[in-house]
Amino acid sequence: MDKRLPQTGLDIATLLAEPYHAAGGIAAAVPPIVQTSLFTFDDYAAFEARMSGRSDSPIYTRVQNPTVSAFEEMMARAEGAEEGIGFASGMAAISGTLLSLLAPGDRIACITHVYSDTFRLIETHLKPCGVEVTYHDPEAFETDPDLLKGARLAYLESPGSMMMRTLDLDRVAEHARRHGALTVIDNTWATPVLQTPIAHGIDVSLQSASKYIGGHSDTVAGIVCTSAEIAARIRAHALTLFGGKLAPFEAFLLTRGLRTLSARIAQHQRAADLFVDRFVSRPEVRAVHAPGQGGTLKGRSGLMSIEFDETVDIPRFADALRLFRLGVSWGGFESLVLPASVGLAQAADPNPMRHFGVPERLVRLSLGLEEPEDLWADFCTALDAARV
Repeated sequence: MDKRLPQTGLDIATLLAEPYHAAGGIAAAVPPIVQTSLFTFDDYAAFEARMSGRSDSPIYTRVQNPTVSAFEEMMARAEGAEEGIGFASGMAAISGTLLSLLAPGDRIACITHVYSDTFRLIETHLKPCGVEVTYHDPEAFETDPDLLKGARLAYLESPGSMMMRTLDLDRVAEHARRHGALTVIDNTWATPVLQTPIAHGIDVSLQSASKYIGGHSDTVAGIVCTSAEIAARIRAHALTLFGGKLAPFEAFLLTRGLRTLSARIAQHQRAADLFVDRFVSRPEVRAVHAPGQGGTLKGRSGLMSIEFDETVDIPRFADALRLFRLGVSWGGFESLVLPASVGLAQAADPNPMRHFGVPERLVRLSLGLEEPEDLWADFCTALDAARV
């Protein structure tokens, strides 16, 4: 599928490879790291103009920083948004967005199988603060035109990060507009390379930039892309008051990650396509959750989940892997597995995997940048060793 962006006419790989040009006539290909906490002013008039809002020059890195701004602008262009806002983590982006847009008495309609810490944020902080929450399967968001009647906000994931369920974003956005509800989506699985939700009418697209955007498992960060109006509200609350800002060095690493994002996603997809095609040769794999090109998705990322039948000893399978590591994250250069049984055993309460009934025999795979044939060989060797 064509990955050209309608707002520029360029392929996203070309857009993200465009050199940065610093102010002052310095043709810097890479944004410099402006490692400072504050910015000073040459005279009283300039200082007063900034404090009164008549100037937008940098004043304090908790509010704005040139290195962070360069990353935010790249992400906004890639997502087709008016503005981007960088955060210290994906959860800072999620909590900052929801706490900025919701008030006591509002209702949020949330997708089922939502990310675990988003679920805990909703259950342990938003609900006690007077926000009403209802959970709905993806089909309900698509087929029930009145689902969002009276709702302030719809919180979506498409695809999700465990069961990988998808949504018809155009239809959900249409229903939301009819009832005046805002739409917020976690777009971490797809990145703007594979999906641009704002082009389909979604109001806010956010991501854990720790995953594919950074791509090297060395950065924790988040990003929100939206309209200038919504961004101003989120920025005023989440950065100025909550302080969840992105640091300059992390922004520098994320900009580096964006340069290779399209190429890395292509390699992740090459591995994912090979696995999906070959799962049919393994009778132990009884279900595959790996959405690909179709609808609003332009392809398949490296995150998928499978369900094993009872002939597989899952702990033995996990221990027999050599190229895959055991871990909770994904989207980096390395390949990972996360057995749902480990997530179901997590002591944190409430546990969304138990709440939404994630199958105990499900295993999530994050396919990295290794040679796909090597990964498949490792997968099959471990599976053969785990037969009972």
